Formats: sequence, structure tokens, C-alpha cells
Amino acid sequence: MKDQLAYLIASLNRQLENDLEERLRPGGVPIEQFRILEVLDASEPAPMGEIASQSLIEPPTLTKIVDKMVSEGLVYRAPDPNDRRRVLIVTAPGGKALFKRLRGVSTAQEQRIVELLESERAAELRNLLRELLQ
Repeated sequence: MKDQLAYLIASLNRQLENDLEERLRPGGVPIEQFRILEVLDASEPAPMGEIASQSLIEPPTLTKIVDKMVSEGLVYRAPDPNDRRRVLIVTAPGGKALFKRLRGVSTAQEQRIVELLESERAAELRNLLRELLQ
């Protein structure tokens, strides 16, 4: 089983997530909150569905996390100007400052992976994984 591709991918994912959680711990930020801030940094404002999809968080769980982030002043909800039934999530100043402070954590992890594999092999792995995701 340990040589099965699915097992290897899942094991690597777990290892990378644990590493990222450990590096975020001193900042007091759960990995899920960091992922949400990362999504919002790339495309803000964003609807809950888009955030759920990009952060790999199930919608019911995402709602609870966003509620907590709202109460902590990291994000806020705003009505979608194009569809009043839809709510958009926007990063509050506190969330922007937190993400700016912690952004380097995931960047450093990415750099370690690229250095370990060397740029060309990392690019090849990225392409293979994208191919599998399609």
C-alpha cells in the first residue's frame, strides 16, 4: 500500500499540512483561517462557494470559520452589489495585517519544496499534479 500513488500523495499532503500548521502556530492562526485569507488575498471580495472550493474547506465548516473570523475582526460580510441574495467575504484591516505578517510562511514552504526538487523537477511535478486534477 505504501507504494500506491494515492497513498503517497495523501501522505505528502498530510506532511505538508502538518508542517504549515506548525509554522503558523506561533502566529496563533489555524491553517483554515490562513487558507481563507490566502484566497481573499488572491481575489477579493469572494463568495463563500469560491472560498470553499479554493481553500478545500467544506461549506458548513467554512461558515463556522468565517463566523469566528468575523468576530475576531479578520473579515466581514458584504452584500454583492450585483445580486442582493449573495454575500461576499472581504478582508478587514486586521486580516490584511495578519496575512501580510504570515504570508512568508507558505512562500517559504513552497521555496523549500522547489529547492529540494530543483526548479525543473518542481515544475514537472506541478504539471503532473495539475494533469491528475483535471
